[in-house]
Amino acid sequence: MKDLNFIFLLLALLAEIIGTIGGFGSSVFFVPIGNFYFDYHSVLGLTALFHLSSNVSKIFLFRKGLDKKLLLNIGIPSVIFVIAGGLLSKYVASTYLQVILGIFLVAFSLFFLIRRNFALAANKKNALIGGSFSGLSAGLLGTGGAIRGLTMAAFNLEKSVFIATSAFIDFMIDFSRTFVYWGNGYIHQHDLKYVPFLFIIGVAGSYIGKRILHHIPQNKFRILSLSFVLLIGVITLIQLYF
Repeated sequence: MKDLNFIFLLLALLAEIIGTIGGFGSSVFFVPIGNFYFDYHSVLGLTALFHLSSNVSKIFLFRKGLDKKLLLNIGIPSVIFVIAGGLLSKYVASTYLQVILGIFLVAFSLFFLIRRNFALAANKKNALIGGSFSGLSAGLLGTGGAIRGLTMAAFNLEKSVFIATSAFIDFMIDFSRTFVYWGNGYIHQHDLKYVPFLFIIGVAGSYIGKRILHHIPQNKFRILSLSFVLLIGVITLIQLYF
């Protein structure tokens, strides 16, 4: 217990709550936060394990909203490309991955803060393309929820349908990349002490996020959430130079 970093665990809880409410998933916050405490590859391994519990919780809490057609159109290419991204991450230096992650977070947040009404066409082609890029980003950078969120937003889904379907796709992604990261050596013995706490945080954060979601308009929280993404992206890039 004395070796645990409780500030990191508290930030992980906040990442899960905000990720649930914002619809981007916790990894968009968890990965850059984790980089302050662990090496990049350890963060990828912990993210996959953390997400397994949080997504099982979301599936249970929002289970009535699952869209099976969208699950297949986005989920299948996501799984294929998360494996490809996970394998590719072994051959790219972690510093470059952090730079790519920081640029991605800043560009993503600025784009949607400026163009708040932007939406993709709700068709099968965009679902397949979005699922592919989401999986590749999740495997390579540790986070793909932002791209998947953009893709799913095009279908104008009710909140519970959006979260349940996204969580099920995320679970498929995390289940697949856990084996890839394990094979890559990203899941380290000395980090496993955090896993039980992250599982509890995943469940608790999803539940708290669902309760808060009833009281906060999605569009208002989306702006706040995007602002957090922007801030974390900037800090991720700044820390590389110090």
